Amino acid sequence: MKAQFSSPLSRFTVGLLVLVGLVASTVVPALGQSRQRPRMRRSARAVVKKAPPVTYYTVHTGHVIRVRMNQTITSETARVGDQFTTIVVDPVYAGGLEVIPAGSSIVGQVRNVTRASRQSKAGTIEVHLVSLRLPTGIARGINGDLTDVTSESVNADNEGEVSGKSATKRNVVFIGGGAATGALIGAIAGGGKGAGIGAGVGAGLGVAGALFSKGHEAVVKSGTEFGVVLNQNLSLPAVNVR
Repeated sequence: MKAQFSSPLSRFTVGLLVLVGLVASTVVPALGQSRQRPRMRRSARAVVKKAPPVTYYTVHTGHVIRVRMNQTITSETARVGDQFTTIVVDPVYAGGLEVIPAGSSIVGQVRNVTRASRQSKAGTIEVHLVSLRLPTGIARGINGDLTDVTSESVNADNEGEVSGKSATKRNVVFIGGGAATGALIGAIAGGGKGAGIGAGVGAGLGVAGALFSKGHEAVVKSGTEFGVVLNQNLSLPAVNVR
């Protein structure tokens, strides 16, 4: 037997409860759908410090770098295009700061070779210096020629910078001088390839021109020291700057 409500108030109460139940059944799912997922916290961006600007210093045209041969070359076997390496003996300074430390490497290239002849012509090797590499790994192309590093041919300032006195130093080659003297440095008369050896051959080295008329090959032994004169400015950062 179905229950009967005894009064209008009871029926009203029951109806109100049913209505509340219906509203709750629609509102709760809506609230669940509108609930937002928690946002992931963004990690703080790493602060990147900019490296300080690098200051470059200029090694000027005419500067002479003292180097030492790493291997032996001779006019008897050398070929145009052959490369050889040298080691910088003395550090180079620019603006009072060291820019090329001792131990740096300079690469040279054979540009012209004259074999010694039976007609008493000494052998010669003309070279050009083409690149520089520092112990730090910095590498630069250079334009350098052979010169000597005697006191008669160069100047040194109070910062240890060495520069040539005369443009004739650019027209020099290694010249055969016999077993007693090895390869000597001399000027080519007129500066042309194949030109005769001028009166300035061996200037500052204490040798006579007659020494080169014996048909000896030019032999530049490992350990031979000579100068590299720069034909163009060279810009480099200072080394060991903290």
